Amino acid sequence: MASPRSIEIHILGRPYKVACTREEESALVAAADYLDDKMRAIRDNSKVIGAERIAIMAGLNLAHDLLTHGGGGLIEEARTRVTHCNALLDSMLEDQDKLF
Repeated sequence: MASPRSIEIHILGRPYKVACTREEESALVAAADYLDDKMRAIRDNSKVIGAERIAIMAGLNLAHDLLTHGGGGLIEEARTRVTHCNALLDSMLEDQDKLF
């Protein structure tokens, strides 16, 4: 099993050191980016002040999405990415068919 190492993530412009394995790093960075986006949206679009209160609101919103929509926007984002990948693969395979 891979040993944990320390990486730096940024949320609301503040750095945080987090331990993870090399295999978990990209997923952790993606999660941190997603949380940062949610927290920035709350900060910019509401009157909530303070990182702790913004984090609590973001946590409540994310928990609500998971409990009521099975992941909320994450599922739709994944569906969009898969559709895009399928279109790219189709166009590449179409070019391959012309070779034969």
